[in-house]
Amino acid sequence: MADRHRRGAGRAVLAFLTAFGALAGAALAGAAPAGAVQKTVRVAPGVTYEQFDIKAAKGVTHAHVVRADLGHPQVKVDLLYPGVVASRAQVSRMADAQGAVAGVNGDFFNISEAQHPGVEVTGASVGPAIAAGRTLKAAVPKGQRFGPALPPGTTTEDVFGVGTDGVARLDRLALDGSVRTAAGQLPLGGLNQYALPVGSVGAFTSEWGSVSRVRATCGTDSDRAAPCSTDTYEVTVRDGKVVSAADKPGSGAIAAGTTVLVGREAGAQQLRKLSTGEAVEVEHRLVAASDGAAYRLALGGYPVLRGGQPLAGLDDTASAVRTAVGIADGGRRVLLLALDGAAAYRSGLTIAEVADTMRKLGADDAFSLDGGGSSTLVARKAGASAVSVRNHPSGGAERAVPNGIGVFSGA
Repeated sequence: MADRHRRGAGRAVLAFLTAFGALAGAALAGAAPAGAVQKTVRVAPGVTYEQFDIKAAKGVTHAHVVRADLGHPQVKVDLLYPGVVASRAQVSRMADAQGAVAGVNGDFFNISEAQHPGVEVTGASVGPAIAAGRTLKAAVPKGQRFGPALPPGTTTEDVFGVGTDGVARLDRLALDGSVRTAAGQLPLGGLNQYALPVGSVGAFTSEWGSVSRVRATCGTDSDRAAPCSTDTYEVTVRDGKVVSAADKPGSGAIAAGTTVLVGREAGAQQLRKLSTGEAVEVEHRLVAASDGAAYRLALGGYPVLRGGQPLAGLDDTASAVRTAVGIADGGRRVLLLALDGAAAYRSGLTIAEVADTMRKLGADDAFSLDGGGSSTLVARKAGASAVSVRNHPSGGAERAVPNGIGVFSGA
């Protein structure tokens, strides 16, 4: 989980791109909600797919579920993403590119900049992200997130993750980082984020991509729509030394071994003190609230079920198409849920109903992911080498998203 970059070192960008009973890798305990018409088929060893109707408060909706047995020696779960943070791709494309047999869309993301005309949309996700054990990004301030209001007591640092021990859990990942210079040490306020806290310095590495970094200096910690800061500064650090500076955040790919520091307000004022050739050491890692937890996969969203009990204050009025992930059997089994966006089922579920549905399906913990037009579930059909979209996205076609959860099964 922890991933430390020293002396501005970046990381190379990744190349882009259900049978009830005794299957090898049995299905999750739990059945479809009462009144459901269920069909389950095997996708791969330890992985099943099913679909069924749910009678909800505002009408019948249709659910698609993938169950993955993490105790099966051939099964693992990891992050689907298009190779860099500030980019988007369809779930099916990411799954096929990475060899997943199934998957769903993931975190909420910077989908629009109508509030800041002329500022490039980054497409970057809200919460922390870890792929294959490598830290990609940290969480934006709560007031800067896209998506519905968070349940009481939750934050943008909440994650669904699978540890290096192969166990799935809900956790919270906070950024711990610094910028060290001869004059002293500055706290690091962000890592590859589309929004930085007011007055902070954020680090951008090769994991970010080539999209403009201007969005990181727009809005405030409590108001996403607030104007972009007029007090900004950017410093490029390569091989541990300052090589260039600019008054405004730039764009373009960031090479391995290079870190771009972006400051706003007080952070910008601190960066202006640095000179070309000056030694700078940048360090960062994500720290888990669970002591000793190290993650192979983590992505943002928000919890809706803990220990078999729905979180207090979950919305029980607004119904919509939803995506969620559930955890059962002490973290050894995972289920992925996406609702159907076809017109006949589009009334969907409330967040409270999502929590109840996941509990009835056997989950002890559950985590809400991006919904609406983003909700997509893919799985391979018998004999196929590529996934198929199993639900009907509500927009009529797959939406490009920044990340997702991929299920892998094979030698």
